[in-house]
Amino acid sequence: MRRFTVPLAVCAVVGLAAVPLGAAQAARATTAHAAATAPLAAAGVSGWTETDASLESTLGAGEGVTTVDPPGGTPYILYRGTSSIPVGLAAAGWTHVGDPDSAAGYIIDAYQNTNSSSNEKMFLVTTPSGATYQYVHTLVSGELYNNSFDAISPDKQWTVSGEWGTVSHLQIYPTPLLNPTTSQVGGSLKLAGYIQLDHQVDDVQGCDFVTATKLLCASDDSTETLFSNDKPLLEVDLSAPLSGSDVTGHVVDLGSIPQESVCSGTFEDEGVDYDPGTGILRLEMIQPSVCEVVTTVYQFKQSS
Repeated sequence: MRRFTVPLAVCAVVGLAAVPLGAAQAARATTAHAAATAPLAAAGVSGWTETDASLESTLGAGEGVTTVDPPGGTPYILYRGTSSIPVGLAAAGWTHVGDPDSAAGYIIDAYQNTNSSSNEKMFLVTTPSGATYQYVHTLVSGELYNNSFDAISPDKQWTVSGEWGTVSHLQIYPTPLLNPTTSQVGGSLKLAGYIQLDHQVDDVQGCDFVTATKLLCASDDSTETLFSNDKPLLEVDLSAPLSGSDVTGHVVDLGSIPQESVCSGTFEDEGVDYDPGTGILRLEMIQPSVCEVVTTVYQFKQSS
């Protein structure tokens, strides 16, 4: 959700090219004053082993990441940042793009209006042929205007999205274009239901499905009030695969997302991508202070 303003030239000044970002460190510290009801956090990221890390420009990659697997083509990694927003969409008020997702070569971007009093959010579908369609959701009572991410279920029929701040649910929509109940040329998009969480989460920046009943979500929460560590990677275990109605989600804190930089200050986590073809999990972290021009993309594989 960060507004990017630092010139890219700063990167060279602070010497980011020399940052060592190889294999995972053995463990990263977590705090001991967790709320009594919070799930137990582990050192590092429980169940996942860090295998690599790379640097991307925050301007072009600092909002999200997804793997695109086009029909008959070669899979590729797609990043989203402030510079990814088409001029026409920005002029129409869609000035924030969230963490995207992709299925069957289709790309879905989550767009947020610049006006906090807006009663709409928008999902932009890009087809494998490059055609685009806008699906606009009118907010229901009590819903926030934020549109931080989208995550497409493995069967491609349902899309999960989220708001901002401290919440007890995630939202479920029919996947625009891919779900036959939606228009094939864009239009309105109605809420289908909620993932009712058994533990509150805060400032979720991105999620992705690992299985039909398991999501991984990045929380930008550093208060250590809901969980015992800052910037937690959260696992959400669903009571059933999505089918268009409410399900429950059991929240587990897997540990802190890495925060490594030559600069000190406040980091910001962003996108999450799980590639089922390779088993690679990618987590984005915007570096702090003048180093915010750079986003670190950490790679993980499930621990054996």
